[in-house]
Amino acid sequence: MSGLTRADRAEPAGGGRFRRFLERLSSSEEDLRSAELRQDADSTGCTRICDCGDRQIVRVTGTLRTVTLRPRAGVPTLEAELFDGSAALDVVWLGRRAIAGIEPGRKLIAWGRIASNRGRPVMFNPKYELRPLGQE
Repeated sequence: MSGLTRADRAEPAGGGRFRRFLERLSSSEEDLRSAELRQDADSTGCTRICDCGDRQIVRVTGTLRTVTLRPRAGVPTLEAELFDGSAALDVVWLGRRAIAGIEPGRKLIAWGRIASNRGRPVMFNPKYELRPLGQE
């Protein structure tokens, strides 16, 4: 056995970057978008959706995947699915048919209380901030 330590046997400095480059080439587009969204959540100080607990007040960020008008008990309701790369969250605005800027593909930050509806996390009438379009 040689006298080399684990640090001496480590890859050269460029080896890690090359490996990440190869991983990016072999990853699917969805995997890359998910990783990008997870980094965005970390950089904005938001909680990842997969780490949110029931009845917890949180601040989350992600991209709206779907936006639908769906009445609940006769009340117009705008529902959107927010995805942050770790999990999805249903965001629901009661009494609204449309909100300017709330559209599929738009990034936003939302904060409010998480509830659970049929096993899925949901946030009703959250406060929100639309992310600038140039950051996408």
